[in-house]
Amino acid sequence: MSPQIKDIIFSLNSHAPFSLAEPWDNVGLLLGDARRQVSSLLIGLDPTSALIDEAIAIGADTVITHHPLIFQPISAINTASPLGRTLEKALQHGINIIACHTNLDTAENGVSDALAKALGLANLTPLIISPNATDSGHGMGRIGNYPEGIPSSVFLHYLRQALDLTSFYIVGPLPDIITTVALCGGSGSDLAAIAYEKGADLYLTAEIKHHIARWAEEHGFCLIEGTHYATERPAIGLLADILQAVKISANWDILITQTQTERHPFVLTHIE
Repeated sequence: MSPQIKDIIFSLNSHAPFSLAEPWDNVGLLLGDARRQVSSLLIGLDPTSALIDEAIAIGADTVITHHPLIFQPISAINTASPLGRTLEKALQHGINIIACHTNLDTAENGVSDALAKALGLANLTPLIISPNATDSGHGMGRIGNYPEGIPSSVFLHYLRQALDLTSFYIVGPLPDIITTVALCGGSGSDLAAIAYEKGADLYLTAEIKHHIARWAEEHGFCLIEGTHYATERPAIGLLADILQAVKISANWDILITQTQTERHPFVLTHIE
C-alpha cells in the first residue's frame, strides 16, 4: 500500500519528535495535504528550486529536506523571488514539502550521530542536553571516541571520506594521537568550550566564529571547520534509512531516493 503524507509525518515524528525543534524553527509539513498518497520521496539537505526540478525529473511527489523552505511567516508570495518560484513550482506539480530540522539535530540517532558514525566513533553521548529534551539521548552535538586511539593521519583520512572535502581550516594543534572527538553537525561554534571542558582532543563543527577560533588558539585546543553543508549532509542518508526501515516493516509501496544533484554551495578555487 502507498502511505499518506500523515503516515510519513508520523514516522518522522516517532524518530525525531517535532517537539524537540527550537522555538524559532519551522518543521513538519510545510506545503501539501496530509491526506495525499505518496508514491515517491526525494530527500535532500536544502529546499532549493534545483531540488524541486530534480523531484519533477524523477517523478517524486514529496520532498523531505533538513532545512525548512519557510522559516518565518510570509505576508505575500512574490513568484519572482527564489522562495516564490520554488513554492510556485512545487504547487504547480503537486509536490509536498516536509522539513526535519532542529528536531533531527537534537534527536537520538540524529544529524550529529550520523556524522560521528561516518567517522567511525563509538560510545556517543550528547555534548549538551537540550532544555526541551525528553530523553537523555536527546541533545545538541555528540562526543565519542576511538577506544584504541588513532594517528592524526588516519583521522584526517576518515574526515575526508566522511565530509567529501579535500581541505579544511584547522585552529590550534592537531594531536598526534586522537582518542576523544566532539562534534556538531551544522553551526555549532558555541559548543566549543563544552567540548574542551569534556576533554575532547578536538572539536569538529561548522561556521566557527572568529572569537571562538582565537579562544581555541589561546587554549591550544584543536577546532576543525567542516562547513555547514558537509557536516550535515549525512542527514540525507539518515532520513532515507529511517523511512526505508518503516517502508519494510509497514509494507509501503513507495520509492525513496536520495538527491543526486545537490552539491556543496562553496567551491574551492585556487588562484595562481
